[in-house]
Amino acid sequence: MNTQIILEYLTSLDRNNNREWYHAHKAEYKEANAEFEALLQALILEIGRFDSSIVHNDPKDLTFRLVRDTRFSHDKSPYNPAFRAHISSKGKLPVPVGYYLMIKPGGQSFLGGGLFADMFKDATTMVRDYISHNGRAWEAVIHDPAFEKHFTVKGTALKNVPTGYEKDHPQAEYLKYKSWYLEYPLSDDELGDAEAFLARAAELFRIMKPFNDYLNSALSGFQMPER
Repeated sequence: MNTQIILEYLTSLDRNNNREWYHAHKAEYKEANAEFEALLQALILEIGRFDSSIVHNDPKDLTFRLVRDTRFSHDKSPYNPAFRAHISSKGKLPVPVGYYLMIKPGGQSFLGGGLFADMFKDATTMVRDYISHNGRAWEAVIHDPAFEKHFTVKGTALKNVPTGYEKDHPQAEYLKYKSWYLEYPLSDDELGDAEAFLARAAELFRIMKPFNDYLNSALSGFQMPER
């Protein structure tokens, strides 16, 4: 499990973001991807110490492609030079929410959790309704001292409280949100030591777990839209 191989490959891909270079260096990709999957397997085992719902996952099923969809983007570079994975009880689907890892050299790596996707209107409504009726539990989660030390709730949000909710609700600011997620930034140096990173990531994900549990309670019964 060598995270330096991951960082070196992604740095090279970022500098040579074209199909010719990518295909000429398939061997390096396979080596880096194997190291990433080994890292995920170790991370699954560490998370499994406090969340057994995710231990059945195969790392190969949790990762996202490097290839970018450039159809509607001004940036036409074909690859996203990042290794990404979402670990939840149902794999990499956005719901139920779980534990997210992105390795992208140059200070863009992070650990994440919560609901990143804001395009599922039913999911947004379910979380808003749950916060509206379970505000004290929400406050207990986000104001836990260990949580506050490391995380701040982020998300895309409306300017005003949406129709159907009290404008002076104690959690009014969070009812404006369409997504609710966490990001903990990682430096390349932190990622360079695989064993130290695993211990750190597992501890941060443990602190994050009550936040994920709250959202998953809110999202109980949610069905992903059919493609």
